Amino acid sequence: MFAGIAVGYLLRNKKIRFIHWVITTLIWLLLFLLGLEVGANETIVRQFGTLGFEAFLLAAGATLGSVVFAWMLWLAVRNKTVEE
Repeated sequence: MFAGIAVGYLLRNKKIRFIHWVITTLIWLLLFLLGLEVGANETIVRQFGTLGFEAFLLAAGATLGSVVFAWMLWLAVRNKTVEE
């Protein structure tokens, strides 16, 4: 990670046109390898239904929490703007 930061800092003024393609390709490769690892793990495959339900609950809770707090922030900002 630090090597990537250093290289990015050194090349910050250069136009690297192919970098988007490289990043996208590497992300797809990492996702594919993650899928291979998960598929090869019998414990995860056996408990996939339970894990999927827990993942759904976590995602739904995170989304609901984000919406609620964003709404509260919007109300706070709107009320401050109205008062000024």
